[in-house]
Amino acid sequence: MTYVVQEPKEFPLDAVTGLVAAHPAELLQVHGGVVRRHQTPKGQPALVIGGGSGHYPAFAGWVGPGLGHGAPCGNIFASPSSEQVFSVAKNAENGGGVILGFGNYAGDVLHFGVAAEQLRAEGIDVRIVKVSDDIASNSPENHRDRRGIAGDLVVFKAVGAAIQRGADIDEAERIATKANDATRSLGVAFDGCTLPGAADALFHVPEGRMAIGLGIHGEPGIDEIERPDAKTLARILVDGATKEMPEGCDGRKRVAVLLNGLGRVKYEELFVLWRFVSELLAERGFDVVRPEVGEHVTSLDMAGLSLTLMHLDDELEQLWLDPVDTPALRRGGAVEGPLGEAREEVFQVGEQVIPEASEDSRASAGRVVDVLDALQDLLEDKEEELGRMDAIAGDGDHGSGMVIGIRAAAAGARRAREQGAGARTVLVQAGARWSADGGGTSGALWGAFLTAAGRRFSDTEPITDELIAPALLAGVTAVRELGGAEPGDKTMVDAMVPFASALEAKPTPAGAAITAAAEDAASAAEATASITASLGRARFLNERSIGTPDPGAVSFSMMAALLGSLLSSN
Repeated sequence: MTYVVQEPKEFPLDAVTGLVAAHPAELLQVHGGVVRRHQTPKGQPALVIGGGSGHYPAFAGWVGPGLGHGAPCGNIFASPSSEQVFSVAKNAENGGGVILGFGNYAGDVLHFGVAAEQLRAEGIDVRIVKVSDDIASNSPENHRDRRGIAGDLVVFKAVGAAIQRGADIDEAERIATKANDATRSLGVAFDGCTLPGAADALFHVPEGRMAIGLGIHGEPGIDEIERPDAKTLARILVDGATKEMPEGCDGRKRVAVLLNGLGRVKYEELFVLWRFVSELLAERGFDVVRPEVGEHVTSLDMAGLSLTLMHLDDELEQLWLDPVDTPALRRGGAVEGPLGEAREEVFQVGEQVIPEASEDSRASAGRVVDVLDALQDLLEDKEEELGRMDAIAGDGDHGSGMVIGIRAAAAGARRAREQGAGARTVLVQAGARWSADGGGTSGALWGAFLTAAGRRFSDTEPITDELIAPALLAGVTAVRELGGAEPGDKTMVDAMVPFASALEAKPTPAGAAITAAAEDAASAAEATASITASLGRARFLNERSIGTPDPGAVSFSMMAALLGSLLSSN
């Protein structure tokens, strides 16, 4: 259990505030997380690494020279919001672009992806690094689709060291991919973890048993056996972590090794286990380079541990050995190279500078605001209908969620327009507000849609008929890439794909083209009634969702039809 709690809901924020108070010369608290106290050196890529709280030292404890420049911190075991990621990245970036690093989980992929769209809309170069080291979560040929666990540390350590050595964003991204491809991990658990304020653990492993392959949030493992002695456990971990040789690593016997405690297995126990792990690795011809044994990626008080190996070549070995100086990881002496100047100011969400806009673009921005206001009226009118539909095929909140999102988007667009923003900025600001205030997957995806569409416009040129279809197609692409849904999964993508196909085939005149494409979207949305959901919360209802169309697909087709009508009447 958790013994020290003030308000359970405030636990993540209280922990970050206390961490910064304990390291005031090294860390600075900003909205959404922490950054280095000293500003990122001019032109240096900023490595922004993050995820849910509950995993300390990951991720806020890794902010400092030789590793991360900032860390957005979500709620317990929950991805930070796109607004939190955006805020931390803006405070870390200083002209060299941003690398967003996180473990490969659906929520993180979505929210970091939305933040990336928002940052790119401001002209910032953004690259995404998804760590996928857990061998229990997918097959060898799908290594990059595995989830990330303790391999986060070794991958981000390599990237941070490369940046400190002078790597630009292209080179840092290359190192990140190389390090991730060379890293494999396997974890075990003896019992579950307890959320702050909760009376019991999230899950339990039966007494005397051990689960193999559990994720760091308690995701199911691949096997359960009698709890072994230390030597047998060492063999299980070494067998698992070494059973596949990463592509391009054939013959490599030098490895960086991390034996990681998940929160309740104490250091002496880890050292007992390390004795046998190190002996087994030596027997198998592996040369261990600077091992790390301790708590690095925890899961609150989970009774468990993991073993990580990164197969080294000369380049990765040097990056692994390079000095690092963070609150939770210090080794190798003083970090060399630029460390940045003392920070004078921080970026606050809502303080974005409105770019200069032409009169023509401001006029187009006014029409964008009018469209968003009309969409708000539509969704408010359809709120109960969409809610009833979602109560059968989901959890009943789609109507209210869409209304909350469109109200926030329309209000954000109006504020930007009142400040003299052009069409691009108005839509990007609308997207940011929908993502931040709309909540859930739907809010993030619609925020990404508006942001991606806005990027196709300009603050210096008007919106012309020829630009509208490409902007909408960019929005659809963003939703598909970030959400990962495909036609047949019973999501709004089922309506978006035929809409996009029709619009791509006949993009102008925009009003008539969108109206025709919206008819295809409506037909496809209605057809989802015969589909069993395979993504989203509705997937848990199985056949109960049959007979009711997906509310996300229906709301999209409604909005598309209204947009076509509005553009046709202008």
